[in-house]
Amino acid sequence: MGQSRAAGWCTDRAGPHGGLLLWEGVGRLHPPGHRPISALQRCRGWQDAIRTLNTLQTNASYLEQVKRERGDPRAQLEAMKGFLERSGLKVEDLDGLNIIHVTGTKGKGSTCAFTERILRSYGLKTGFYSSPHLVQVRERIRINGQPISKELFSKYFWLVYNRLEETKDPERGSMPAYFRFLTVMAFHVFLQEKVDLAVVEVGIGGAYDCTNIIRKPVVCGVSSLGIDHTSILGDTMEKIAWQKGGIFKPGVPAFTVAQPERPLEVLRDRAGERACPLYLCPELDAFEEGGRALALGLAGDHQRSNAALALQLARAWLQRRGYEGLGELKDLAPSVEARQPVPLAPAFHPSVAMVQGLREAEWPGRTQVLPHGPVTWYVDGAHTTSSVQACVRWFRQAALNEDKPEDGSEVRVLLFNATGDRDTAALLKLLLPCQFDYAVFCPNFAEVSVVGNADQQNFNVTLENALTRCLENQKTWTQLMEEKVGQDLWLSAPLEVGSLLKPDPVRGALLLMPSAERPLNSNSLVFPCISHALQWIAQGRDPRVPAPAAKGAHPHPVASSGAVLLQEAAVIRVLVTGSLHLVGGVLKLLDPALSQ
Repeated sequence: MGQSRAAGWCTDRAGPHGGLLLWEGVGRLHPPGHRPISALQRCRGWQDAIRTLNTLQTNASYLEQVKRERGDPRAQLEAMKGFLERSGLKVEDLDGLNIIHVTGTKGKGSTCAFTERILRSYGLKTGFYSSPHLVQVRERIRINGQPISKELFSKYFWLVYNRLEETKDPERGSMPAYFRFLTVMAFHVFLQEKVDLAVVEVGIGGAYDCTNIIRKPVVCGVSSLGIDHTSILGDTMEKIAWQKGGIFKPGVPAFTVAQPERPLEVLRDRAGERACPLYLCPELDAFEEGGRALALGLAGDHQRSNAALALQLARAWLQRRGYEGLGELKDLAPSVEARQPVPLAPAFHPSVAMVQGLREAEWPGRTQVLPHGPVTWYVDGAHTTSSVQACVRWFRQAALNEDKPEDGSEVRVLLFNATGDRDTAALLKLLLPCQFDYAVFCPNFAEVSVVGNADQQNFNVTLENALTRCLENQKTWTQLMEEKVGQDLWLSAPLEVGSLLKPDPVRGALLLMPSAERPLNSNSLVFPCISHALQWIAQGRDPRVPAPAAKGAHPHPVASSGAVLLQEAAVIRVLVTGSLHLVGGVLKLLDPALSQ
């Protein structure tokens, strides 16, 4: 490691270019009154940044803290303001980011992706903050649609981390948790890199989310509402709508999509409390002319409402910032529903840039199809009942549209995991109509050992707990299959985690084996990690997935008989869903370039 003391630059030979990672000289990055940073502190690079960031990974305890602070939102928002100020920024500084603030239960990330791409088509320099990441944490902070580089991530990570470390004291608290830290860091990135605007996706909820320290966004959006994060946001749609409406600001226009009647009324009331003009988006059909559907870069009918919301957000942003080329308003007949609680926003003729933005939008891990020879992977991070319903519609339509093999030998496989307080039985029941031949369950760990995969480490979930959840999911699936076929099939007794991993003498612990003498009488399997699950599903037929290490019958009859069918099938269609973290692990293994 080399260092130029005179200039104050730090080089890190471990970086791909021996990168100039962090300036700590006379430049404006060091606020007045802060003591100089040691050479040891300032010369750490990308991998050290990720490892240090992971020490802030207290998501489970953070969520508990959120629950405790729920009655006093000021406690959370004041804490977040304190972290921001200790890092060298004031809340007022965020006013200059020209923010589009978006919340919702499902579709908020896709809405943000559409909105960002539309505004980039106008030649604007865009910032985009989202969560969670799929493969690398720097995906959360994007400039012009691309994750920031490792060098840029390292630079801003250490800038923010060192300032917060220096200002720790008993009264002012210590370090922010993982998501709060990244939110502070994103604001630094967007301000220093001088973006024209920042699209900011809410983490959880709205009212108490740490992104809600934003005082003056240009426009706000609420995507489709549903039930999720009930332990934090409440267990009814009305309670969740109240939380989401917490991002509304006085005089700042807000848009939402069609919602159930009561939640929409809650949003209307929240907007009224805050003197926020709230509008309902017309369906995407209202923007289409001559029967020609707008082409969307994201697949699935459910993306149409996200695209309609993105058009309104982008147009409102352009209008409020004084830009031309907004798209001419259409003359619309009055809303058929006279008692509509929220006024309908006018439709307009989308500009060329808007049409381009919708067409070229990308959002990995959502309704994504990866054809790999005879194996086609259908990847969607749906994790609520409404988003899984949309996922099922998309998958069935996408699979039906594909050419059927002449000999009819098509095998359908579900790869599933769910985390948190989600109702797994409800999600799995929705997946039954897809008629899967096999259901495979595994934790969100790419490998049994995550050493070397720091981006995907999660210190809040133990392997034992994750495997227990997978076995519960498998048992639920088996019960659902029994009910479906109306047969009284045998069910195994509850399993003890300590006896689960039974290494095959040849392959190693490829399969997670129940200790009972008889296996579960359904075509379902549990694996200890994503890698082993993919190996069994692909059976060496996907060039990007290694074949199982050795031939020979596996002691689990479902595994051995299924392997033969998978090896001989003309087509294998795999739906990966239930968790964005599962999707991230799968994409990491199917496309190693994403980890570079």
